[in-house]
Amino acid sequence: MNIPYAESCEQNRGPILKVIRPVLENCSSVLEIGSGTGQHAVYFAAQMPHLVWHPSDCAQYLPGIDLWIDDAGIDNVARPFELDVSCSTWPDLEFDAVFSANTAHIMHWRDVEAMFAGVGERLNAGGCFLLYGPFNYDGAFTSASNEYFDRWLKSRDPGSGVRDFGELDRLAQQAGMCLASDFMMPENNRILYWRKA
Repeated sequence: MNIPYAESCEQNRGPILKVIRPVLENCSSVLEIGSGTGQHAVYFAAQMPHLVWHPSDCAQYLPGIDLWIDDAGIDNVARPFELDVSCSTWPDLEFDAVFSANTAHIMHWRDVEAMFAGVGERLNAGGCFLLYGPFNYDGAFTSASNEYFDRWLKSRDPGSGVRDFGELDRLAQQAGMCLASDFMMPENNRILYWRKA
């Protein structure tokens, strides 16, 4: 098996790190939902050695994540575990933080709801949830490229699509989290940062 690679991870990892490093400064354990290739996991773990990074994803992605961990040779990335937010049993662990990149728009809405509920249950008090991706505001696209991206997503899977910030914030509040910040990112993306009460 060849090691998987996503160009987007290489492009966005630096800007994401600048935002999440100070947020995670006093954390010790991070759950990543939807680790994909595993590139983010090993990069962020290497840049923040005080953290134990816990990658997760659906079963078919775990071998690729393992390859990245083996290649990186760092000891603060845990072995990935299977997590389908709607179907899997969530790990019997609590985390100081949860990070997820480019997941909400490819999930069906029931999965987005399950993700927020699960995060709220697994976060320690004061823990943070960092969600990266494109988002709408008040039902409107923030750019023509995001509108095109939404049409493309829906052509592949009508249950997917760019999510509205207000709807996500409602889910966060239901899960016991309050918005701490909303960071503007390159390429019309954002990082939404909620903190558990």
